[in-house]
Amino acid sequence: MPFSERLVSLRKAHNLTQKQLAIEMQMSELAIQHYESQRRKPAFDVLIALADYFDVSLDYLVGRSDDPKRY
Repeated sequence: MPFSERLVSLRKAHNLTQKQLAIEMQMSELAIQHYESQRRKPAFDVLIALADYFDVSLDYLVGRSDDPKRY
């Protein structure tokens, strides 16, 4: 599953709108929309922040693993 789909899945699993996630991450709603539509890729620090927020591994977040656990 690519990053964009994983982000949508995690956001919806946590019952968050794009706007709510943007507020939590201190970024614009447009940035979240761009990540979810594959128009833009997040910077490394944003990936880390998203993985920390959702408490998943970076490999899971970017689709390199189906195991969300952080080791």
